[in-house]
Amino acid sequence: MIWDKHEVWSREELGKLQLARLQETVARAYGKVPFYKEAFDERGLVPEDIKSLADLSKLPFTTKDDLRRYYPYGMFAVPMREIVRVHSSSGTTGIPTVVGYTRRDLETWNDLVARIISQAGVTADDIVQISFGYGMFTGGFGLHYGMERVGATVIPISAGNTLRQIRTMRDFGTTALVSTPSYALHMAEVALENGIDPKRDLNVRVGLFGGEGSSDWLREEIEERWGMRATDNYGLSEVMGPGIAGECEAAAGMHISEDHIIAEVIDPETGEQLPYGQEGELVLTAINKEALPVLRFRTKDLTTLSPEPCACGRTTVRMARVLGRTDDMMVIRGVNVFPSQIEAALAEIPEVAPFYQLIVETKNYLDQLTVEVEVPQHYFTGSFGELEALQQKIGGKLQTILGLSAKVLLVEPKTLPRTAGKAKRVVDNRNAGRV
Repeated sequence: MIWDKHEVWSREELGKLQLARLQETVARAYGKVPFYKEAFDERGLVPEDIKSLADLSKLPFTTKDDLRRYYPYGMFAVPMREIVRVHSSSGTTGIPTVVGYTRRDLETWNDLVARIISQAGVTADDIVQISFGYGMFTGGFGLHYGMERVGATVIPISAGNTLRQIRTMRDFGTTALVSTPSYALHMAEVALENGIDPKRDLNVRVGLFGGEGSSDWLREEIEERWGMRATDNYGLSEVMGPGIAGECEAAAGMHISEDHIIAEVIDPETGEQLPYGQEGELVLTAINKEALPVLRFRTKDLTTLSPEPCACGRTTVRMARVLGRTDDMMVIRGVNVFPSQIEAALAEIPEVAPFYQLIVETKNYLDQLTVEVEVPQHYFTGSFGELEALQQKIGGKLQTILGLSAKVLLVEPKTLPRTAGKAKRVVDNRNAGRV
């Protein structure tokens, strides 16, 4: 279902709207936000210099550190009496990034989420269980109000208490699930342990997954275990929250809401814009926000963009599933390693489960990578030789893909941690104990 006319506008029409909204946003940011006033002045730049979309590259980047530096409200472009809600996201520094919304911003946000929901195929006939956490995290509330905008019936169960989640699905007739992909897999495990087969005993037909990285491997596992169609969506609290992009039923990338968001891909090292189709860091500019105008926000997410029309009829630029993050890269014995590379290697080995953890530590002054992987129980009741052969198979595959050796540790099912939120794939202990 096409939710909004802007989804099918021509590239020329979208470009004109983007420029008008960009110019308005730049003027507001310059006039109302000290950070942007200072950044513009340092460059000798004034809002009137933005005459075309090509001038976007003249604008300063915005990072999470910038938002933290002006914590909590220093990046707001309106007085607090116009702010009707705040959200925040945590960070490793302990200082969260804080985002604010005017009443109009909330209406815009609800509409954008309704758009990605409709793209995924959810309608007013669906009963939707939201297993994202509510609170300061934007995911729960964002999807909740977007679902209500579409007219779907919402079960605001939040995250956690997995057995209760399963029983609610069964008793309430849930047809659509909102969660992280890793939590969806965990829920399937818990369901089977309690004599409930998700495919046979539940009615979930579609899942909307976000909040963490995904892959074809995870998607296939979810669809197999649940008998549902799994879809990806993308959002960032700092830019809007969920609703930035979502996957349609053609499953050929996530449509970006370009009437509200301008997307670029840049070289993460040089900051230079890259052409369509080339992998780089995603940069987003929010062009229709009152409370928190955000110019060229560096997401640290690696992806590609495609402007080609989709089979669904939408004309908006599509972003590929996030391939990794610039800050996820680990340098191990001089080799650049991304967790997504390891997941891709494991996906080629049918014997392993989609639950793994990477541990990095220093031994004898050298970095050591350990890959812990869950495998079926029968490997631990059979011969040691069978277990060793699988271990060598996985190690060889990792050596081929990564170009370095890794220690492979095979563990029993349900050994690695499960969470209702984002899965923690990497444990880096290299600085443990250092002063």
